[in-house]
Parts: sequence; C-alpha cells; structure tokens
Amino acid sequence: MSSPRPPITALILAGGRGTRMGTVDKGLQPFRGKPMVAHVIERIAPQVSEVIINANQNLDAYAAFGHRVIADEVTGFVGPLAGFERGLTHAASELVVTAPCDSPFLPADLVERLYAQLKRHDAEVAVAKTGDQAQPVFCLMKKPVLDSLRDFLRSGQRKIDLWYAARRVVEAPFDDEADAFRNINTLEDKSALE
Repeated sequence: MSSPRPPITALILAGGRGTRMGTVDKGLQPFRGKPMVAHVIERIAPQVSEVIINANQNLDAYAAFGHRVIADEVTGFVGPLAGFERGLTHAASELVVTAPCDSPFLPADLVERLYAQLKRHDAEVAVAKTGDQAQPVFCLMKKPVLDSLRDFLRSGQRKIDLWYAARRVVEAPFDDEADAFRNINTLEDKSALE
C-alpha cells in the first residue's frame, strides 16, 4: 500500500503584465462568465491543501477569491521565477505546484501525475510535457530548491530553462491531455475559446 501524498501548495502565477493582451491583468479577464483565474482556482484547489496567488497588480481583486496573495520581491515583472521564489518562500507545504492564471483547462490530475514522477525519480522538480514541448510553468517543486533559485535571481538571470538545467528535473508526460495546457495569451485566443 502506498503512503499518502504529503500536503502540496498551489501557486497560481498572475504576476505578469499581460502585454500580449494589451497590458490588461489576464487573470481578471472575463472568460465563460467569470474571471480566468477563477477557472484555474476551481481546477487546482481540489488537488492541493493550500492555494496562493502571485500577483503584482490588483492585489485586492485577487484577494477577493479567498486565498493569500503575494507580490514578487524582485521588482520589474521579471517573469515566473520571481513568482516561484515567493511561492516557495510562503508555502505552508514542502511541495509547491505552479500553474499560470491564463490556463483555465489545466488537468484535473495535474498534481497527482507530477507527484508520481517526482517521487519515482527522486527529482527536485517535475515539469509537465506534451509531445516534445515542455510546459515549464506547470511544475511541482521541492522547497529546498529555494536557495538555488534565490542565488539564480540575485545573479540577474531570469530564464526558467537555465535554472531547470542546474536542477534534478523529471518531465511528466501529458500527451493524452495536451489541450489542457492551452493558455489564453491574446484577446483573439480568448474569443476563439469562449
């Protein structure tokens, strides 16, 4: 009999500028009758013990969803790694799963499958993969990677793939659910899917 899965914190990444959508806050954009981030919360919350939202604008609007909201410590909208750093710092759990606020179809078994790969391969990070395409902002990380991430950010680096390259990373295949990783980057994307 397998041991029960440990608690996991979900970090929803809503800290970007939304430049490809006309500099609007993507997570708060209406999609199928509610803000996009509400869809992400509904899909990820049943899979975890805690939800944190990383946002750098409209913090009160995000807080209205009933979860803790934290802003990047590194200023200037520097990308998802700044959000990872905040999530790992503030998570109550030793494991943190991440998902962007503009992916309303994320898999209902995302956490389960990432955790299975993380545990099986004794990795530090498990990253979702569809076909030959890694989905780097859908990952599950162990909290001890925080020190290396802070050092990486302090050095001025921002590229997620470079940080992953220095970690023990395993990819979790989601070829059967490739459409679940569709994200909505532009108003055209949003219109096409509504």
